Parts: sequence; C-alpha cells; structure tokens
Amino acid sequence: MKADKRPAIERALDKPEVRCFLLYGPDEASSRMLADRLGRAVGADAERIDMEGGTLAKDPALLADEAASSSLFGGARWIRVRANGDEVTEAVEALLSAPQAGNPVAIIAGALKPASKLLKLVLASQDALAFASYPPDARDAGPLVQALAQPLGLRVRSEAAQRIFEAAAGDRAIIARELEKLSVFLDASEDSVRELDGTALDALGAGEGESSSGVLIDAVLTGQGRTAVEELKALSEGGEDGIPLVRAALRRLLQLAALRSDADRTSIGEATKAVFFKEKDVVAAELRRWNSPDLAMLVDRITAVQAKLLESGGAGAVIASQELLTIARAAAARGR
Repeated sequence: MKADKRPAIERALDKPEVRCFLLYGPDEASSRMLADRLGRAVGADAERIDMEGGTLAKDPALLADEAASSSLFGGARWIRVRANGDEVTEAVEALLSAPQAGNPVAIIAGALKPASKLLKLVLASQDALAFASYPPDARDAGPLVQALAQPLGLRVRSEAAQRIFEAAAGDRAIIARELEKLSVFLDASEDSVRELDGTALDALGAGEGESSSGVLIDAVLTGQGRTAVEELKALSEGGEDGIPLVRAALRRLLQLAALRSDADRTSIGEATKAVFFKEKDVVAAELRRWNSPDLAMLVDRITAVQAKLLESGGAGAVIASQELLTIARAAAARGR
C-alpha cells in the first residue's frame, strides 16, 4: 500500500498495524525521522534491531526471523533496516509471507525508481506501507518549520522560519535540532508558548543565511568551475564533503525541477516568485541553463552517486567532487 501524504504515514507509524514500512525517496533525513517515530510508538524502552541491506541480501530469511523473535528480556522490539535499492526485496518478500511477524520493520531505502522491485512488492501488499520523502523547497518553509516548532512550544514568525529553513538547506533533521535549541533558550513548552523571531535567532547564531554548501552548488549549476574548485577545497578542509554535498545538490535539483515545470507552463519570472529573494537571481540563472529533461537526468545521476557513496567508504569525497565538477563543466558549456 502507499501513503500519499505525510500525515497519513505519521498516523500509521504512531499506531503500527502493518508488518513493514518502506521509507524511501531522496530526503533520507526525513525518512530517518519517520523511522524514529515508529520507535517512539513501540515504546521508549523498546529494543531496536539495526540491520544492513547487504546482510539481508545474503540471508533473506533473517529479517522474517528477527521480526518473529522475542526480546531476551520480554520487552517490545522493532527493526530498522538501511537498504540500498532493491537488495532487500527477497527479505521483505519472506517477511510478508511469514506466518507471523510481531515486530514492526522500518526500511530506509533512499531513492527508488518506479520500476523498483522492492517498491512494487510493498505497494502490492496489504501488510506493508510505502512513503516517499522529497526535500521541501522554499515555498514549504513556513508550514514545515511551524509544524516542527509547534510541539516544542514555539510560534515562529515567517521571516524567522525562512531563515531557519535556508540555513538548514531544507533538511528536516537540522531544522528540528535548531528548533530544539531555540525552545530551550526561550524556555518554551506546549503549556508555555513563546514567539520565535529574529532576536532569538541572532542570539544563538541560528538561521545565518545559506548553508555552507550553497555557494558550491550554485557555482556548479551555473558553470563557475573555478569557484566550484575553491569551494570544494574549503568545504573539504572544514570536514564537509561526500554525502552532505551530494544531498545538498539533490535538494537544489529537485527544487529546480519543480520550478522548471512551473516555468514551462508560465515563465521563469512567474515560477520564481515564491523563491527567497536572496536566491531569486541565481535560481533564475540555473533555470535558464537546465530544461526539464536535463534536470531529470541530473537527479538520476546524483541519486546514483549517492548510492555509490553509501557503499564506497573513503572514496566518497573523490566520487562526489568528480561528479560535481563534471556538472559544472556541462553548465559552463551551456553559457547563459
């Protein structure tokens, strides 16, 4: 089965009634947050069993066995699986066909194509639920930040929400951590709601504009090769390389793909009306360079690179840098 909206998957995770949750899509931070929600539903003292897709690919029966097993101490259990593509398809098939499986399973699978065997298996089952998470764009800033802030006792002004969103590059996990710090700083709670504005952000140094990788990604997509090389060096020296950069690139590409679709129906100017004013010019420049088919191709390339990084270990920074510079050269060749 499929959950089309986030509230639907959240309700299902809060009261798990199926054996397996497939949490996929390019926004893996959001998928991890959803998996954590299942853990809270099972119970704060529940035992979490972590499993890797590679292990289950070699032993597909292991997942069903663990799902049917009891804790040594008699408490609740749940299983979290980190998978790469379709490698756990046989294991999930065994889980869904097993006579019993009392422990719920959350699978974090990254980006999956519509033709994915794993996705098709889950969608066809009445005992499994799939949900795709996509990085939000600037138009989602206010509702997203406010939804995460409300349980913490924060009422966020629109400008503050935009600053937090931009600083976190739309990453839900980072936004949530920032809001938790701000809630403590303001002594906020559900019973004592505090207003969050620019003063509190300035006091904690939160929401300081674009993410550290933003300059790099924009340089890549507008063909500024020299700037891209300099930013890659600086970010690497600061310990930011590999997967974080690829995910930042993917977030921007998905934003551009949505805006390009709007621009194809109207115009670039019309499509970028809702874009944060500091980013409007560079986003427009990127949209002029890349059409919808090209952006779809770039999303596929970056998604593939992300999958490689999860397998490569130490080679991750090199793989990411090479792909980003390849895209920068292609962008430069397109001119303005």
